[in-house]
Amino acid sequence: MVIFLESVIGCLLFSIIAGGMTYLKPLSMISDYPPEIQNRVRELGLISDEQKRYSKSDIIRKLIAIIVFGIILAFVVHKFNGVDTFIKGFGYSYLLWNIVNWWDAIFNDCVWFCHSKRVIIPGTEDMKEYKDYLFHIKGSLKGMLFGIPVCLLVGVFVMIF
Repeated sequence: MVIFLESVIGCLLFSIIAGGMTYLKPLSMISDYPPEIQNRVRELGLISDEQKRYSKSDIIRKLIAIIVFGIILAFVVHKFNGVDTFIKGFGYSYLLWNIVNWWDAIFNDCVWFCHSKRVIIPGTEDMKEYKDYLFHIKGSLKGMLFGIPVCLLVGVFVMIF
């Protein structure tokens, strides 16, 4: 029951944060849009050539988020689940990571993003890439790999707690 509640809370929080940022200001999340849309937005002059998917500022922002997320997740699994070893910390956090990761791919990306007019950037309305489900599924597969070092970090933090 605890993992269910943690999963629901994690999915809701992620949806509110990432979805809210995309909904309120789509260009703030341009690094998460398909490359073809990013290129069109760049051609339209809405973003600079320096704003790439893996720009220095994007990487720094994500590294900070990883550390903060790792600490919070380690605290949660330690405090509420009694997880007290590296292996348990890694395994439990990786399970939660993937639940939220696939929620993001299926609901936030394939259902909401691919069908919401609110995320469409002016000048790109004609682009079929807004409904590129495969882009989001591939992103989630990459997210599974990306979760490994994050959850290894959680395992370390659990040992520290």
